[in-house]
Amino acid sequence: MSASSATLGKKATLLTLILVLLWSTTIGSKPVYAHGGVVFGEDVCVITIGFLRAHFTVYQPDTRGSKEYCEGIPDITNTEFVMEYLHDFLEEMPVDFRIIRDVNEVGKFAKWEDVQAIEDLEAATVFYQPPEIKADGFFRVSHEFDQKGTYIGIVTAQHPQEDKTYNAVFYFQVGGFDYGTIPAFVAALIALQLLYWLSTGGLARRRAKQQARQLNKQGGA
Repeated sequence: MSASSATLGKKATLLTLILVLLWSTTIGSKPVYAHGGVVFGEDVCVITIGFLRAHFTVYQPDTRGSKEYCEGIPDITNTEFVMEYLHDFLEEMPVDFRIIRDVNEVGKFAKWEDVQAIEDLEAATVFYQPPEIKADGFFRVSHEFDQKGTYIGIVTAQHPQEDKTYNAVFYFQVGGFDYGTIPAFVAALIALQLLYWLSTGGLARRRAKQQARQLNKQGGA
């Protein structure tokens, strides 16, 4: 095996290990990261509505009791969305909440511009709570999901005195882990392993073995 083939094989193996590590990290850990208007951490989720913030929690009391969720909602059932305002100013503002299907498949990095790009927002909407003022600082809504899939939540807050609105847009999925990325991941692993096999002389060895078998058969005859 040449030095270049050995180097290529090592690179393929390294890339495979990196892919496996990234995949296991994505499934098994809870890093702090942002999706749209919601920041997810180890113990708390915070939604940002313009310059305003609130604790954001999702519950499924009928099936999961008091267990808290942020973006991965496991069951297709009654689901409660709760915001605890972290700014007193939000207590004076009419706030509405909308859930839409991710019809344009913008995914985890959905933005307000993506919502504006939807041609028929009402057709994509599965739930809408009209604006309400919550002077106690707690905004609660519930929705009975009947279909697994990916959704986008939209929170809109209206300035009480001025013609200004503030938005938060966030992606979430209902009905368990989204396995849609697995085929691409498996294909990448297979391609890397094939590259490694070819670079280390796997094809040449296979041909040599086939030729040896043929010679043995001819010699036996």
